[in-house]
Amino acid sequence: MTTHHPGDPKDSTDRDVSSPLHGATMIAPDQDFDGAPLLRTEFSLASGHGDVVAATLTSTALGVHEMFVNGQPVGPDVLSPGWSSYQWRLRWRSHDITERLPSEGQVAIGAALGNGWYRGRLGFTGGRALYGDELGLIAQLEVTYADGHVQTVVTGETWRSGPSSTVANDLYDGQTIDARRSTPGWNAPGFDDEAWAGIHALDFDRGRLTAPIGPPVVRHETIRPTAIFTSPSGKTLVDFGQNLVGWIRFSVSAPAGTTITIRHAEVLEHGELGTRPLRDVEATDRFITSGDVDHFEPTLTFHGFRYAEVTGWPGELTTDSLEAVVVSSDLRRIGSFECSDDMINKLHENVVWGQRGNFLDLPTDCPQRDERLGWTGDISVFADTAAYLFDVKDFLADWLADLRFEQSHQNGRVPFVVPDVIRIGPRDPDRGDEKDGAITAIWGDAAVWVPWSLYQAYGDLTILADQYGSMVAHATAIAEHLSPSGVWDTGFQFADWLDPDAPPDRPGAAKADKGVVSTACAYRTADLVSRTAELLGNTEDSQRFRTMADGLKRAFHEHYVDERGTVASDCATVYALAIQFGLVDGAQRGFAGQRLAELVAEAGYRVSTGFAGTPFVTWALSETGHLDAAYRLLLEKECPSWLYPVTMGATTIWERWNSMLPDGSINPGKMTSFNHYALGAVADWLHKAVAGIQPAEPGYSRIRITPKPGGGLTWARSSLVTPHGEVSSSWRLDGDEFHLDVAIPDGTTAEVTLPGGETVTAGPGEHRFTA
Repeated sequence: MTTHHPGDPKDSTDRDVSSPLHGATMIAPDQDFDGAPLLRTEFSLASGHGDVVAATLTSTALGVHEMFVNGQPVGPDVLSPGWSSYQWRLRWRSHDITERLPSEGQVAIGAALGNGWYRGRLGFTGGRALYGDELGLIAQLEVTYADGHVQTVVTGETWRSGPSSTVANDLYDGQTIDARRSTPGWNAPGFDDEAWAGIHALDFDRGRLTAPIGPPVVRHETIRPTAIFTSPSGKTLVDFGQNLVGWIRFSVSAPAGTTITIRHAEVLEHGELGTRPLRDVEATDRFITSGDVDHFEPTLTFHGFRYAEVTGWPGELTTDSLEAVVVSSDLRRIGSFECSDDMINKLHENVVWGQRGNFLDLPTDCPQRDERLGWTGDISVFADTAAYLFDVKDFLADWLADLRFEQSHQNGRVPFVVPDVIRIGPRDPDRGDEKDGAITAIWGDAAVWVPWSLYQAYGDLTILADQYGSMVAHATAIAEHLSPSGVWDTGFQFADWLDPDAPPDRPGAAKADKGVVSTACAYRTADLVSRTAELLGNTEDSQRFRTMADGLKRAFHEHYVDERGTVASDCATVYALAIQFGLVDGAQRGFAGQRLAELVAEAGYRVSTGFAGTPFVTWALSETGHLDAAYRLLLEKECPSWLYPVTMGATTIWERWNSMLPDGSINPGKMTSFNHYALGAVADWLHKAVAGIQPAEPGYSRIRITPKPGGGLTWARSSLVTPHGEVSSSWRLDGDEFHLDVAIPDGTTAEVTLPGGETVTAGPGEHRFTA
């Protein structure tokens, strides 16, 4: 038996009865209340049915929201429902609140709303309210009693709306909280909401409602300041010691009306807050005191920052006065790496922090400036690393669902960013129509490369089956854009984006020929789609894309490789791609490896690759017998190199190799971030080559352990929680002896190859080898 909250609508022809929100209505406040309205209702628990045995509250919002029952948050999530392609997917989330309900009496449900991604500012062209101009809430509570009776409370006409203490909120610009407007008890029973405003139903397509695939965004940890000091201009600056993503919270007592202002930035420049890389983002929170003890936490925004500038603080500001709250998707850490070189360990730690900060509901490029977008190229090259460090199977599956929807509405084109706000936002006068509609290598290849990485990491064919139509559509679109010669040299391409030799204001001006890069990527994509089709039993598609791959390989050799084996544009990136994607074999592969090693040496072992080549260059060297060159490239400290930012005090991976110049000034380019995970893809080589843990079969049902000591390292170790259990590899050098300890989970076996070339098979358990 089910009862509805009296007065709320009970039937609607557009309800999705399979959804836990099937009885609820999307409602909006009658007044906007500065973009941060509060919504509430109150009801009595049903009597005569025994104890409450189960209670589930399900909700989602147009905007972001936090739900409360009897004054307490219902769950740990923040910034819910996150950001999805709202035109087609609005995710709800359910919370078990059985323990939060009293045995009898009144219950209050409250919701605090904010602009979030739905109505806030999005993108670098100044777009705002791209998805809609009204905030909304839909919620449904199901209370089950001992006798089976079910009481249902839904969003509807009995709800009321009122103001919060937030007077401004935006993800880019920050949040302003005026504690003088605080309304204690608004989300608890007995509150008098007679003076509050009403609500109205929104015209809402219920077909957009969907269950979440990935985890929620949560408060991950808190960090206290490491230092507070005065800048040359007299500003009070706070250093948290770590570039992070989140906000600052604190408690304070000050005369009513005191305004405390906090500005955020990732770096200092000449002793002052380095805000130029933020472009036009304010990244500023303001807090106005009530005269009592106020507790401030700006949960309707987030910032990428290490440093904060604080003005208006009453009295002495100490390291105990503030704490930074780190927020990210709730991802389980599964992979680790350490070695005898502290700088490499710091590099690896920076990769972890970069992923944590940018995996906030979707894989963003950066967390601080006027982007924070799901750039497809970044995750294309980083997916292998991401899937080792954290369990990202569901996280990326959720994002891929959005990619499929976006792609299906763009004639098979994978957009540059997912969700695609570039398409629905204001036009960029510097970005022509050709760019907006381009089929691109690496960026578009996310449709294929990311699901393949997830399959290799976790061994679940479901991700390939779910993504199969998208994979085929992208490969088909590439085939339609090839030149008559069979290579892919048409249209706009990012290609080897951010080549370190490119001018700061021309990040696409790379040494690598764009046709070479795109054709190589097209070959890899066609090959992977063919293999996917075979795994899924689609023989016809498998053969079709095998034929496409073979044609691309022939065309690549005919137009881009001479008799000796020199690849057109003769730079590190093109050889790395040709080797790793299997475009060169036999003697040509040997030549490519040798030529790559020569080019790396000619560059002084400084990095000379951009987005396309960097994830593959150490692999291409070590796989062709040039391990020493790979290690020298890894260990180089002069700019550009992986360790140069470490020498400059970096705590995350930078967007540019020289985001900060040796003199402490910020790169003059307009596009400079100090938290971009893509170039941290080298961690995949640390895990799988240096420590040597690789999947011999998808999901590590068979394991390959092939450690490659070198570079002066005396020990290295790594572990990974696979679907079958934890595998670990730990090696050390003792004089001329190499010692390797491995642990193999139950139900699997490992092929262990020692540095001398001997290969043995190891079953479940712990094993020790010496060479």
